[in-house]
Amino acid sequence: MAFTGSYRNNGGSNAGPKVPLRADRSLSVNSTVKSNAVSAAVGQRVKSSSPSPSLSPSTGRRSGGGSPRNGKDDCGGVPGRVRVAVRLRPRNAEEEVADADFADCVELQPELKRLKLRKNNWDSETYQFDEVLTEIHTQKRVYEVVAKPVVESVLEGYNGTVMAYGQTGTGKTFTLGQLGEEDTAERGIMVRAMEDILADVSPEHDSITVSYLQLYMETVQDLLDPANDNIPIVEDPKLGDVALPGATVVEIRDQQSFLELLQTGEAHRFAANTKLNTESSRSHAILMVNVRRAVRGKPDKESYNLNENGNGAHLLKGLRAPIVRRSKLVLVDLAGSERIDKSGSEGHQLEEAKSINLSLSALGKCINALAQNSSHVPIRDSKLTRLLRDSFGGSARTSLVVTIGPSPRHRGETASTIMFGQRAMKVENVMKLKEEFDYKSLCRRLEVQVETLIAENERQAKALLDSEERRQIEVIEAEHRAIEAENKLASAVESMAAEKLRYQKEYMEMLRKLEDQQQQQQQQWMENESRKEDCGREGSVNAAGEELAQVKWLLQKEIQMRERAEEELKTLKQQSIPNWSSEMVENGEILKIGKRLEDEVKQRSKLEDEIKSLKHQLLQLSMEADETRRVLDRGSSGRISTGSDTPINTLKTHQVRDSANGQKATIAKLFEQVGLQKILSLLESDDVDVRVHAVKVVANLAAEEANQEKIVEAGGLHSLLMLLRSSEDETIRRVAAGAIANLAMNETNQELIMAQGGIGLLSRTADEAEDPQTLRMVAGAIANLCGNDKLQIKLRDEGGIRALLGMVRCGHPDVLAQVARGIANFAKCESRACTQGMKAGRSLLIDDGTLPWIVQNANNEASPIRRHIELALCHLAQHEVNAKDLIAGGALLELVRISRDCSREDIRNLAQRTLVSSPIFQTELRRLHMAC
Repeated sequence: MAFTGSYRNNGGSNAGPKVPLRADRSLSVNSTVKSNAVSAAVGQRVKSSSPSPSLSPSTGRRSGGGSPRNGKDDCGGVPGRVRVAVRLRPRNAEEEVADADFADCVELQPELKRLKLRKNNWDSETYQFDEVLTEIHTQKRVYEVVAKPVVESVLEGYNGTVMAYGQTGTGKTFTLGQLGEEDTAERGIMVRAMEDILADVSPEHDSITVSYLQLYMETVQDLLDPANDNIPIVEDPKLGDVALPGATVVEIRDQQSFLELLQTGEAHRFAANTKLNTESSRSHAILMVNVRRAVRGKPDKESYNLNENGNGAHLLKGLRAPIVRRSKLVLVDLAGSERIDKSGSEGHQLEEAKSINLSLSALGKCINALAQNSSHVPIRDSKLTRLLRDSFGGSARTSLVVTIGPSPRHRGETASTIMFGQRAMKVENVMKLKEEFDYKSLCRRLEVQVETLIAENERQAKALLDSEERRQIEVIEAEHRAIEAENKLASAVESMAAEKLRYQKEYMEMLRKLEDQQQQQQQQWMENESRKEDCGREGSVNAAGEELAQVKWLLQKEIQMRERAEEELKTLKQQSIPNWSSEMVENGEILKIGKRLEDEVKQRSKLEDEIKSLKHQLLQLSMEADETRRVLDRGSSGRISTGSDTPINTLKTHQVRDSANGQKATIAKLFEQVGLQKILSLLESDDVDVRVHAVKVVANLAAEEANQEKIVEAGGLHSLLMLLRSSEDETIRRVAAGAIANLAMNETNQELIMAQGGIGLLSRTADEAEDPQTLRMVAGAIANLCGNDKLQIKLRDEGGIRALLGMVRCGHPDVLAQVARGIANFAKCESRACTQGMKAGRSLLIDDGTLPWIVQNANNEASPIRRHIELALCHLAQHEVNAKDLIAGGALLELVRISRDCSREDIRNLAQRTLVSSPIFQTELRRLHMAC
């Protein structure tokens, strides 16, 4: 996007269209680079001179003669002149007024790449540059012509430098370091360069590290670690480059982390308000991007045959060390040069301005010496020139953008900036490819291969030994089995022969016995037949006489018994006739009473059966509820410990869901069959077990929103509160508190609970209970009540807040999570009431002493506790009346931490808005030298 006005150290940005992350690479480092000096132009003030040699790493003197020939020097370098582009910013609001009657002091001719500097209305001087960028040129165009060729060189393995130079307030930071958070079109060179680098490198094989420094008052300071404020400058003995031991080095994986790094660095950079710029940079910012790339696509050439005879088939390949390229991109945002009489600097700002001007003057002297091919280059006069030793006259590819303003009042500073760029164009660098063998990687790879081969060899040897041992054991076992089989066969043959003889003997013996038995039976049959013929008639006559006598005796006995029965019947009839009439009346009444008693017995039996059925169903529901709760606890603990959806966790989840659905279906069936009124009547039973089971059923019914209105209308809420008041059983109080917590999720029920003294009963239960589960249920009920705007004052007056604070004595994470939720709900309602003008004065939470506990647990390890506490703290901080108490209680530091590190974006944004909008917080942050 083109310049739109004045610029600040971290200027804002406007929304705009997004641009591609990386343009196609159109220029290679090995392409031809113009090495001749710039041709003379009309009015050009600096004459061409021969390219300067590179600086000696230790003395800053020349290390050789003139420029290399044939495109490369003796060390294989590629010559390349420092490329310079000039950028003009538009007039700002002040200049529009002050210079309204005057023309701009410069005239740009971008198509000719020329700039005219007016001396007066009729005379001007003309200068030639590599690129001339007007105020209409976009940030993307500036990046493409100034920095993109350097970035491509860095990706090829060469060092590169992009630097911005100019008077204060001319747009150096806008050109180089603009983040473009709101308008991506305004992104500066730093952001766009990192986008191209990340798009080209491979995360698996390449690495990118970044250091962000500032040179302030001739001391090198770490912008990522402000405590590290005096970093020495040394020479890397291995690579010969400038090194900064102790500087923070951050590995970059994505663009977002890089933007956060730039934001952190800009927040720690020194800036001040001067007459020329409201946020004038008081230090030189230096961003160092180190790129390490593995050279891929080159096949290994060496391979060694491990068999001395040449017949082996095993080859060890890959002994060639991999090649890596190490390059460095240096992005320098120089502080603006200024004149004391114009900037109005005084006091400490005056010392800062002197230091800036001295370092820029030292840089100008070095460039002038290099441009004139001087025998001595004063590189050690300033730490800035030492840091940029490789950028001018060294081995880096360098691009310089000089920024100027149009105001004729600053013509002298504009002319000085132009002359600086003209001298820089005379400096010749010799780019060198930074390639090396990665022997450490090769060593690690070979060690892994050796260990793998040793392990494989040991495994094969062990397997061979085991197989040989198993084979020998199998042979021995087979021999033993053969011998045993032979012995068994011999013994079996002998036993079969003996058995055959025995069977033959037994068979012959049985035949003899059968023959004898047959003969005996024939003799007996013949004898019996003869005997039957002799005594047949006599036996039949005797049997008939005996049967006739027996029948006569039975007949006489029956006649006698019948006569006695008739006599007894007559006697009974005579005795019963006098009392017959009176017994008839009594028998009628007795029958009625008996029938009534039978009905009552049947009714009582029916009721007893119903009671037994209810007890059985209640017991079954209670057992199912306990089992479901245990399964849910195990399921939730499993999810917390693993943090991932494994198949086992998925199966547990389905089991929990099926169990819960089955329990709901059972409760719904009981609700339809028995009725709510009968279930509630069991809450007043004398049997403790019946009350326990009944209150569990009511609690499960209350978990369904469709049942809550019916429970309240039937008096269930009153019965539950009475159980809290009168019961001493811990289980009953726990389940009753859970049912009340379920009912308290409805706003109408919340008012009924408060009207019936529910908060007092819950507070008393919280004071008396020690069981964590009971306290969790009570805290959950109070937390639901805290979310009602209408009940704030009454809830606090009846001890609700004090009850929440009292329950933290338990220390159980579930209890603390409910306490934190209640405090967050209360703080949110208070914040809403204050915003609507319905409440004034300090927060009731602070009055009741909750602030120390809130600050103590604001960074709790448990995510639910921390999230609610962070939200409560943000709501409390939204109103100025609480600001002093929050600062005194140490909450401001927690708010700053939340605004930076909170995992939830909505809470983090709320904290940031709160800190920015509060004058009291801003004053305290400035006093503490902190940025929100």
